Amino acid sequence: MSTEGNVGASSAFSRLLGLEILQVGGGEARVRLTLTDELRNLHGKLHGGALFSLIDTAMGQASHSLGDGGPSSVTLECKINYIRPVSEGNVLCHAKVLHAGRRTQVVEAEVLQGDKLVAKAQGTFACV
Repeated sequence: MSTEGNVGASSAFSRLLGLEILQVGGGEARVRLTLTDELRNLHGKLHGGALFSLIDTAMGQASHSLGDGGPSSVTLECKINYIRPVSEGNVLCHAKVLHAGRRTQVVEAEVLQGDKLVAKAQGTFACV
């Protein structure tokens, strides 16, 4: 996996969240998010919306990596299971394309903090 030509690397929203695209290629992506005070919910934990955005970005990167490097898909749907809260530090999302069809792709993602599972997700992307 490489980091060259990442579609989301210049996204203003990704920069706002502080997402770091670490690796992309071959239908897989790894993206890191560090918890800051701006990303905390009312309970002081990482906001579920920020975690979902991390997952959606990693899945999109994995999907785009199968094309010509440009934005080649859009999210149709995504289901996430939040497993444990995050109080500090960073999390790493690994996304992988499970099925790469002509019209749709199925992508899964796992978010870890160290060796602890934080969230699992699966989504469908439309090829555009």
